[in-house]
Amino acid sequence: MSGEAMSRLRDICLSLPEATEKPFGGHTAPSFRVRDKLFVMTSEDGSYMTFKAGPGVQEALVAEDPDRFFVPAYVGGKGWVGARLDVDHDWDELAELIEDSYRLIAPKRLSARLDERK
Repeated sequence: MSGEAMSRLRDICLSLPEATEKPFGGHTAPSFRVRDKLFVMTSEDGSYMTFKAGPGVQEALVAEDPDRFFVPAYVGGKGWVGARLDVDHDWDELAELIEDSYRLIAPKRLSARLDERK
């Protein structure tokens, strides 16, 4: 992932209420959490990120654009989606997907704060 892509991803994630950056397990790649629960993880090589999605979203994204989206190992069965970061992306779309992931993970009170910002 380019430095610009990581910077954009970090800006999106850390703009969410109480979001923090902390590597996952023994990894060194950035991951983003709310109340210590993951909502975005990045790969060690920076080529992709994974995020939580609602029912049917994973299948729709992968079917629509398999060059950008994929079912990740380990967490794909739990509805997480992989997004390749080494290809061109619509950052507005990624920001919406990241916000949706945050809403699925965050306590309702924090999620409601997103609605207040709009």
